Amino acid sequence: QVQLAESGGGLVQAGGSLRLSCVGSGTILGFNDMDWYRQAPGKQREVIATITSGGSTGYAESVRGRFTVSRDNAKNTIYLEMSDLKPADTAVYWCYSRGRRVRGQGTQVTVSS
Repeated sequence: QVQLAESGGGLVQAGGSLRLSCVGSGTILGFNDMDWYRQAPGKQREVIATITSGGSTGYAESVRGRFTVSRDNAKNTIYLEMSDLKPADTAVYWCYSRGRRVRGQGTQVTVSS
């Protein structure tokens, strides 16, 4: 059974940083194209970062230059490093395996002004 588990969310002041983690089980994340996406209350879901099995990365314009996606194959984990956080970044964040079509339970990020 494939499972993903996010962690690392929390409450942070504007301008602060957080690192989200997504640990995989039942699948090797390095073989998957993985997305980080988020959804704020009343807003549409937004894919904000992607890391492919080949290591290529991509970002939404809203987070480019502030967020970095990376992968640690030894830990079967992908990360989302978030810096210069803004209140507009407040949302639930999920990691998603495109190939397995599985996401985790999500982690809440709240940025106070």
